[in-house]
Amino acid sequence: MAVPGRRVVRWGMAVAGSHPTRPTGARRAVACLVAAGALALTACTGDDGASPGPSSPPVVASPATPAATGPSGPATVQVTDVREITGDLDVPWGIAFLPGGSALVTLRDAAALVLVAADGGTTDVTGPGADQLAREVVPDGEGGLLGVAVLGGGADAVDVALYATTADDNRVLRGTLEGTTLGELRPVLTGIHKARNHDGGRLAVGPDGYLYVSTGDAANPPDAQDPGSLNGKILRITADGEPAPGNPDPGSPVWSLGHRNVQGLGWSSDGRMFASEFGQNTWDELNVVVPGGNYGWPTVEGTGGAGEGFVDPVATWATSDASPSGLAVTDEGVYLAALRGERLWRVPLRPDGVGEPQALLTGEHGRLRAVTVAPDGSLWVMTNNTDGRGDPAPGDDRILRISLG
Repeated sequence: MAVPGRRVVRWGMAVAGSHPTRPTGARRAVACLVAAGALALTACTGDDGASPGPSSPPVVASPATPAATGPSGPATVQVTDVREITGDLDVPWGIAFLPGGSALVTLRDAAALVLVAADGGTTDVTGPGADQLAREVVPDGEGGLLGVAVLGGGADAVDVALYATTADDNRVLRGTLEGTTLGELRPVLTGIHKARNHDGGRLAVGPDGYLYVSTGDAANPPDAQDPGSLNGKILRITADGEPAPGNPDPGSPVWSLGHRNVQGLGWSSDGRMFASEFGQNTWDELNVVVPGGNYGWPTVEGTGGAGEGFVDPVATWATSDASPSGLAVTDEGVYLAALRGERLWRVPLRPDGVGEPQALLTGEHGRLRAVTVAPDGSLWVMTNNTDGRGDPAPGDDRILRISLG
């Protein structure tokens, strides 16, 4: 088994791979300029467009914070049923379940929200907040209307947080959703640098009740190591956007740093926090996130940084096999939606770490953007073939209900 180590700086243009089992269509070329300087390391084509790395088995490392006791899942599972919940979604990105059982879905490029019921019925979200999104969100490359999280509320009204790209920055917005009407939105966190690539964008409410925000390096890798920058970080804030109590620096929202582009966040029942991260040219990562942890970007990609004070990932994949975006954690495993890899990765949970990754749905539904645990315990998996890098089939994009046994 190959063991990943220190990343190697390479210059030049990266080329996205093609789908192994779906018809290969026209690809959108994404150009970028690599500025001179030792730290101009960003992959030109974005979150899943790095040049193909080696195709090799996933590598599992020791956990950063071993748990004495914790959840444990079987080595492998089987997909027992796949059912389409809904289709014809235009570049869907984020998904969050509401107390009533419907899911709130963001449409990245349309800068719109839709409600998806358990039976597949879809309803557009309207109201002042929806109008505000249409005016203020500026989709560009990987930016647009991205993550969504439910902050709290009841069956009639909930407060929601949204991660949006505007003319000036990436920011977190907060508003109240009543039925299908979104009230006026107010910014609670601003000043996250934006770019065509590496905008992060995942939002999740942790077991502690605080809001976690993933940001990318916005094509400027040194920002990931700058504690004064909001980019290349996982942030932890209150619902009003203030640094949450207990942060490593009480005056800062930064929870962890040294990230290239995190787009998946989740927690196991024993409190471990997991994050999925896009690699540059070689290794994608699954990390256990600890407060104040430095995950090494841009100095290290994959493992090999522990001796320099960085936190090593607990699992890595060749970028051609994964490019993981959304993430969900169940009682038995961590599930990662893979874009370039066009599969759902499962990493079994172990009390003292994680087991060997297992690939599910390989090449069956194209690019996968998000995965979440539904109220009935199934997984809802969102495809992402209409984002300009995929080969859409009739009916794309879809939300699929996955049952496991």
